[in-house]
Amino acid sequence: MKLTLHIWRQKNTNAKGHFETYIMDNVIEDMSFLEMLDVLNERLILEGKEPVAFDHDCREGICGACSLTINGIPHGPEKGTTTCQLHMRKFKDGDEIWIEPFRARAFPVIKDLIVDRSAFDRIIQAGGFISVNTGQAPEANSILVPKKNADTAMDAAQCIGCGACVAACPNGAAMLFVAAKVSHFAYLPQGQPERKLRVLKMVEQMQKDGFGNCSNYYECEAACPKQISVKFIALMNRDYLKASFSDEKSELIRNQLA
Repeated sequence: MKLTLHIWRQKNTNAKGHFETYIMDNVIEDMSFLEMLDVLNERLILEGKEPVAFDHDCREGICGACSLTINGIPHGPEKGTTTCQLHMRKFKDGDEIWIEPFRARAFPVIKDLIVDRSAFDRIIQAGGFISVNTGQAPEANSILVPKKNADTAMDAAQCIGCGACVAACPNGAAMLFVAAKVSHFAYLPQGQPERKLRVLKMVEQMQKDGFGNCSNYYECEAACPKQISVKFIALMNRDYLKASFSDEKSELIRNQLA
């Protein structure tokens, strides 16, 4: 295949970015999207030019690092698929492809197609954990979990933190990501002791990092490579409302004023 690539190039966070056009000949349909970019970069290096910077790690649809906006769609045109698992057979000879980084105020561009998603790390650090004693792993059957709850918790735990939900949302909201992390623990016994404080801290950190609010567009669910349901946002909203009138909320306010 012969393709025309329009790729966003930006030297650093403070530089003004622009699109550069590259012609790719002999693109093999069985290549992954990232393999196609690898071939482009090999050519640019041989030509003595700066290769295109893009993020990747596992290339197996697990880590969420391969976050690109392809023709205006986070991760590209194939539903339920990360960029690294998108193959060139989804395109046809002569296509023009526009490749950009994820666009969101909370995800500043580092270079070219790489954005800073450390805001997600700060949200997880705020409350995405349970407090347990270290040591030998407990017996698996010592805490019984209803199968329905276990299955729902696993549905939420599939979130890989790629940020596609934020990039797809017109408001740049991180509600689906935060809701998945909150719900993962909300459905399990181990998550109950800190349930109220967890949702308060994580939502507060989400707001501090400048993410927008949910307006029920459902673009987040459509773009999610793991197809996580927006129903988890409803659970998070309910938990947040309850926690807002709890002793945990008063404790959080006191700690902030101290």
